[in-house]
Amino acid sequence: MAHSLRQFGVLGSSSLALPGSSGSEIAGERLKAPRASVHLVPTRREALHCVAESVERHVEPLLVRAARREKVERAPAWMMRQAGRYMAVYRKLAEKHPSFRERSENVDLIVEISLQPWKAFRPDGVIIFSDILTPLPAIGIPFEIDEAKGPLLETPIVSEEGLEALHPIDLDKVNFVGESLSILREEVGDGAAVLGFVGSPWTLATYIVEGKTTRTYTKIKSMTHQQPELLKSILSHLANEIAEYVIFQVKAGAQCIQIFDSWGGQLPPHQWDQWSKPYIQQLVAKVRDACPGVPLVMYINGNGGLLERMATVDVDVIGLDWTIDMADGRRRLGDSIAVQGNVDPAVLFAPLPAITEAIESVVSKAGTNGHILNLGHGVLVGTPEEGVAHFFDTARSLSYESAVLATSSLS
Repeated sequence: MAHSLRQFGVLGSSSLALPGSSGSEIAGERLKAPRASVHLVPTRREALHCVAESVERHVEPLLVRAARREKVERAPAWMMRQAGRYMAVYRKLAEKHPSFRERSENVDLIVEISLQPWKAFRPDGVIIFSDILTPLPAIGIPFEIDEAKGPLLETPIVSEEGLEALHPIDLDKVNFVGESLSILREEVGDGAAVLGFVGSPWTLATYIVEGKTTRTYTKIKSMTHQQPELLKSILSHLANEIAEYVIFQVKAGAQCIQIFDSWGGQLPPHQWDQWSKPYIQQLVAKVRDACPGVPLVMYINGNGGLLERMATVDVDVIGLDWTIDMADGRRRLGDSIAVQGNVDPAVLFAPLPAITEAIESVVSKAGTNGHILNLGHGVLVGTPEEGVAHFFDTARSLSYESAVLATSSLS
């Protein structure tokens, strides 16, 4: 999930049923006949010359084409926190494997959970089940997860001495991510895009400085005034090493990457310009040099006051949360960038006709060029699987040639 933990963040992927077979059937077969271990960790030289495998395909997935603003027949659809506790099959698996770290760091479990919504709903994007904090131990920042409190860091960085713990990312320590992405590409084939994700430098730094999930961000906000050089060092290091992690994911099979600046919306716009945007851009620039063809999506929860600023970052897609009218978002961003979103997650609790109406409204306002249908936030705990199924069924039915959209499209 793209925000840490299912209940604590943005994604249950990370970052998130119809009747039918579940992902556990696939994983069950894998557990009976284990795959040979695949070492996917690239050298730095290889990473810096990575090329997305999808470029070699004759027809790229619908989601990738829409992210590039190519002509497509309909809006592709996936959901943040797509895999997670709203699914009965996931809850059953979690009973057997109660540790979130195990579920998000064991290849067989990662693949099984990632495929659960794919098996049930056939979304156009399959996002790896992981967490934005997953790479932190690989750069010198260990953490634990308390199932009630969320992520806990024993030694937050609050002084120059704390910087000594940081080091270049050891990709061997996240090989389970690379192997899982590779297997997901095999399992999904051309049926959907495989998505990877990372947290932004600012969002990761909130955990590194605060030491836990916070509602106030007082420590890191104080650091912007009292220890600015220390915070700059933390953010720059994160930008460089998380870029390497993105490149690693692409080499392993990710066809699109979402950057979650989950807590960027907690900053006033002028401070976002200073403390988040430059480090996202540093990350993006390094990825662009290595993997120029891979679409990048940026999402900020509570981004209504930041849209125009977000559009100045060199990403392909801007994710809108549900508090922004899609037509207004399109107007403010212009037509040179794709958008993602932004159905209210709570609508999935409503009667099916209301879900249909909400989706039709968003798709028609987004227009026919460069739109990825999604929620404006992650799937909420307790969401009826019937509502999720209807979301994807409706998305597939809304061709850009359909009469429903023809009269209201903005393109």
